[in-house]
Amino acid sequence: MQTTDQRLLIIDDDEMFCHVLSRAFTRRGFEVMTAHDADQALAVAAQFQPTMATLDLKLEHSSGLKLLPELLAAVPTCRIVVLTGYSSIATAVEAMKLGAANYLCKPADADDIIASFEQQEGDPNVELADNPPSINRITWEHIQKVLQEHDGNISATARALGMHRRTLQRKLQKRPVRR
Repeated sequence: MQTTDQRLLIIDDDEMFCHVLSRAFTRRGFEVMTAHDADQALAVAAQFQPTMATLDLKLEHSSGLKLLPELLAAVPTCRIVVLTGYSSIATAVEAMKLGAANYLCKPADADDIIASFEQQEGDPNVELADNPPSINRITWEHIQKVLQEHDGNISATARALGMHRRTLQRKLQKRPVRR
């Protein structure tokens, strides 16, 4: 990837992650700015005009999915990669529909992120899993889909799933289930 005039905006509420990623990209010749919430991200994007951005899916007080269209409206030519430690099929599909260039699961390093920015098209040769996802993974994916349908509203999601709100909160606090 040609790094002249490559401006990267890193949007993540984890300040240490931002610092480490910022340093890695700066070493690779990128001009880097960071933001830790939606308001700060929009302000920095408007002034900095990044060519690329990484966007955490789960920001402390908002969703990266809600911020994504606003960022693209502010900087239409910016390529955005959504990063998340809470991946699900539902959020990956929504991120791509909303205009993300790619979607990566954390942990992802600078090389993974650069490769995802460079990838212009889908890969028809991607390997298919030999075994189906576990029932726990399917449950996690379904909860994420219903949560997305209810705009992140825990109470409405719990009602739709027929479970107690606290039970849903406990399930959401756990890490995503591996395949």
